[in-house]
Amino acid sequence: MTEYRAQVDELLADYRRSREQLASVHRELGAVTASASDPDGLLTATVGARGALTGLVISDEAYHRYRPRELADQIVRAAGAATVRALAAAAEVLAPALPAGTDPQAVLFGTADLEAADIAPPKPVAEEDSYEDQNWMVR
Repeated sequence: MTEYRAQVDELLADYRRSREQLASVHRELGAVTASASDPDGLLTATVGARGALTGLVISDEAYHRYRPRELADQIVRAAGAATVRALAAAAEVLAPALPAGTDPQAVLFGTADLEAADIAPPKPVAEEDSYEDQNWMVR
């Protein structure tokens, strides 16, 4: 009975350590942010660990320098650059908690256990393969 109890205690201790490590990684991922600016430094986009825009600072000069469409493009570019940085930082936080050989970027994107064929866009249905508007009662 004592040996059984020791095994249970060891399993519980392992579980608690793993749970604390997971909580720590979760807290660190929640704190990941990254920012990027346009080439002239007139706007700065800040994103979280998964690339969600969390802040956007646009100087008054940006409204004079860029036309609306150009300003929108600069915002999109800055947010994209910030996302690349945030995902890299998140991957660094996540990597130590993953099994060896696991791609942290794939885990963050939700594709860790998928093959390229699994995430490829579906092939269009050929006209002759379409069963839409077919009457199955008439021969």
